Amino acid sequence: MTSYETKGARDCRARLAVVVLLTSLLSLTGLAVAGDAHVEQPPPEIPVDAEFTEFDASVFKPDPTYEDDGYDAEAQLDIYGGKSPIEAPRPLLELGTPFYQEGPFSEDYAFLGERNLVRPNLRIYGDLRTAVAYNDNGASELGLVATQINLDIDVAITATERLHAFFRPLDQNGNFTRYEFAGGDSRDGFVNEFNGVPQTLFFEGDIGALYSGFSGRYQDFDLPFAVGLVPMIFQNGIWVDDAFVGGAFALPARNSPELDITNFDVTFFAGFDKVTTPAIRDSAGGLADDDLDIFGIATFVEANEGYWEAGIGALVGEDQLEDLGYNSATVAFTRRYGGWLSNSVRGFWTFGQDPPGGVAQTADGFALLVENSLITSQPLTLVPYFNAFVGFDKPQPLARNAGLLKNTGINFDTDNLTGFPKLDDTANNTFGGALGIEYLFNLDRQLVVEAAALRAFDDAAGRSAPGDQFALGLRYQEPIALDWIVRFDAMHGWLENSDDISGFRIELRKKF
Repeated sequence: MTSYETKGARDCRARLAVVVLLTSLLSLTGLAVAGDAHVEQPPPEIPVDAEFTEFDASVFKPDPTYEDDGYDAEAQLDIYGGKSPIEAPRPLLELGTPFYQEGPFSEDYAFLGERNLVRPNLRIYGDLRTAVAYNDNGASELGLVATQINLDIDVAITATERLHAFFRPLDQNGNFTRYEFAGGDSRDGFVNEFNGVPQTLFFEGDIGALYSGFSGRYQDFDLPFAVGLVPMIFQNGIWVDDAFVGGAFALPARNSPELDITNFDVTFFAGFDKVTTPAIRDSAGGLADDDLDIFGIATFVEANEGYWEAGIGALVGEDQLEDLGYNSATVAFTRRYGGWLSNSVRGFWTFGQDPPGGVAQTADGFALLVENSLITSQPLTLVPYFNAFVGFDKPQPLARNAGLLKNTGINFDTDNLTGFPKLDDTANNTFGGALGIEYLFNLDRQLVVEAAALRAFDDAAGRSAPGDQFALGLRYQEPIALDWIVRFDAMHGWLENSDDISGFRIELRKKF
């Protein structure tokens, strides 16, 4: 192998020498080769202040030689940390340019302008979740097998414009297609929750890119936007995690040297249908999503060696919900301290709800959430954490279908499939937290062990938790094939002034 590479290098240098020699001879005659034609070359332009330096071969090292070294493929991989390509799951359907694949691009079209080329493609991807669970939620007890399909349909038009739809054909209104086989509340049979209504359906793009295409001139601004049944997530889904009919636009990637801000963006959003909040329900007790409008502004700012998140928004009720709307404001700061602690502090204010006489106020108050994780000697795989909260009165998210404690711990979050039990997640007149540890092994498995507790304020009226609560939870998951994941969950909760809760589940998840 070594002699072959050395001979090839000598042949290459020989051919290069011939080309240089021929080019030099042609240059001496005032001619040069350019395709099949000879063109006269102008003399080189030399600046008047340039100084010539004598050539000194001693400043150059000799070319390396490898005649005594054998080729080691493993050593070459070690240069890049021993990394190698990973075979990843492919979409269920790909038409047009493949996603993150090598090879030539598909054909471009210029009907939106030469500066915003159209390269259409269609991708369908998602996952299939099936879980077997036995859940005791205190007031109900049920053993079931439940199935969920998350189906994304993405139609890319240009590099910045696309149409996107998201379907969940096996669930509706929080209930999933399932087979109930045990428990005091079992129907002992199949329950169909088929649903053909899209959960999201929107168009997104960039005004700057579109204007560049139409005008034929590159623009120096970006103005991304989305319109339709648009999903919105702010504060990791704690403040807003909802899809509503409306739109949004953003002012991205700004900076301010005067304020020492390296990067910030501002997003404006509004919605006029499908807006949900746990604070406002219809006459049947379900989430009221027909008579609420939403308006808001959210920002993200990198400053003070960390980053800030802030937002303010309003829910405006219509018809019978006219007096139940409210305002919400939030601010959060996240950074690392001393190379050993990652910390986020988040505040949420709910105010302005003025229900009529005889109707209980459901949205008013303040909640403080503090998230902490230690940076260990294995910072990517071993993460101890402690998250705490305190809530006064009835603070609420601006728009989502659950309470504020979604990310506080695994014992405050259900599985969104089988009705897995959880502690009270509202932060209404309670305080508490979760202490746990997450271990990711070699980034191929996950183990989470957690203890969580909350305490209800004794003298608070209208609290959602009837008393103190404590829980132990366990989660384990790992891939068992290229596109299959198995997950186990177990928890038990001790509830004051209420029945205890417990649950165990096994889930198989296939990505496509």
